[in-house]
Amino acid sequence: MQMDNEVVTRQNTAKERYETLKQDRQYFLDRARECSELTIPSLIPDEGFTKSSDLYNPFQSVGARGVNNLASKLLLLLLPPNAPFFRLQVSGDAKKEMEQQKEMKTQVEKSLANIEKEVSLKIEELALRVSMFEALKHLIIGGNVLTYLPKNDTMRVYPLSQFVVRRDPQGTLIEIVIKESIAHIALDEEIKEQMKINGDYKDDDHCDIYTHIYKLDDKKFYICQEVMGIKIPSTIGTLSADAMPYQALRMVRIDNENYGRSFVEEYLGDLKSLEGLSQSLVESAAASSKIVFMVRPNAVTRKKDLAQTRNGDIITGSQDDVSVLQALKQYDLQVVERSIQKLEERMSYAFLLHTAIQRDAERVTAQEIRYMAEQLETSMGGVYSLLSQELQLPLVRVLMKRMSAAKEIPTLPKGTVKPTIITGIEALGRGNDLQKLREFVAEIGNLAQINPAVVQSLNPNDLLTRLATGLGIDTEGLIKSQEQLQAEQQEAQEQQQMQQMMDTAQSVAPQVANNMTKDMGN
Repeated sequence: MQMDNEVVTRQNTAKERYETLKQDRQYFLDRARECSELTIPSLIPDEGFTKSSDLYNPFQSVGARGVNNLASKLLLLLLPPNAPFFRLQVSGDAKKEMEQQKEMKTQVEKSLANIEKEVSLKIEELALRVSMFEALKHLIIGGNVLTYLPKNDTMRVYPLSQFVVRRDPQGTLIEIVIKESIAHIALDEEIKEQMKINGDYKDDDHCDIYTHIYKLDDKKFYICQEVMGIKIPSTIGTLSADAMPYQALRMVRIDNENYGRSFVEEYLGDLKSLEGLSQSLVESAAASSKIVFMVRPNAVTRKKDLAQTRNGDIITGSQDDVSVLQALKQYDLQVVERSIQKLEERMSYAFLLHTAIQRDAERVTAQEIRYMAEQLETSMGGVYSLLSQELQLPLVRVLMKRMSAAKEIPTLPKGTVKPTIITGIEALGRGNDLQKLREFVAEIGNLAQINPAVVQSLNPNDLLTRLATGLGIDTEGLIKSQEQLQAEQQEAQEQQQMQQMMDTAQSVAPQVANNMTKDMGN
């Protein structure tokens, strides 16, 4: 790693590093632009695109609908509304110590739950879903996107055309260079003065600014911004590796490649076929719908009279002189339509546009809705498995570190608490456990019909806790603890004993009174 850093530092400017690394990016950028052209052309336009340039208009909308639909579903799974997508868990020696002290465990869990709520509220305040939706579309189409989370501001999204990266064979980030445009007037005064000396400064002009980030060691990254080869002093510093605000995300990971592959790229063949057939259908339909009248040469009917006539007019002519030109392509168009229908069906399944898992009816039961949600999560599992590690976990770490520094949440001892993702693949695991638990309870119910003593072997409290955990329900204050149950049982026994004593006293009292009366009479 030290050798790589020496290579980086020997480069004169960040611009040179950008120009060197963009050669490796070119193939992936060309594929991203090809995928964007068939889905959402404005997302990753061709090089040299300006506001006055014309974009390609696809002849089909399946690509755009599929990308937007898939991005929406991914957004709901990665950042679910009104629910945290992570849990804080105690690890290491602290966990062993906490398990030994039940009172301490309850207090720690309550504190961690409060921290989770605060971090979730922070995500809502930053309005990350708008930026995240854009980032997900870039991932689906281009396979790569760079996100930056500044302090006290919403997330910024950089398309593949604006950044280059370098990774080690394991896929770990080593270097990032970002290229942006900035107005001269927005630069620091020191930079302005230096540019004025060089004769490069004008108030209305823009220039390229490069942000250079590279790995120093396992704990730190170096960061610096440059303008025209001039380093901006206020931007020079280091970033913590465990809380990097810059995240170079990938859709599909390929070993030994610096960039990821896109979801659309896997279905590019079908998209190209659909685009070509859709264009042919539109053009053929337009040609077939064109009405052209032909007049026989040397006919009695005059072309001028035929062209100028209106409904109900009377002209001189013969019906045999006029005919209509027809394309006679109905059969060919039917073949094209059937091919398009098959392609659209395949693309609908790929982009989760198909509604076969939902019954076509006015009223759909809650069980059907739950089943549909499970099917969607199962289908999306492989897609967002990488995003949970490269997007969700780093996002939580960055926010927790910043909120801890700002005293918005308590400072936690290092290495004692770690966040775990509870959506996506992890949620699927809990869902499978829940399904197995339900099947187990159903089998116990069947056995109980034969031998009722089987039910006595179950621990009801533990069963309720596991069911609630599988459903993602917080059991705090909902399920009684063993101590509460024992206290209530003891209280009930004491009340029963008191009632028995009172009943005994009431039954004995008349007999005692009679005996006392007899004794007094004697």
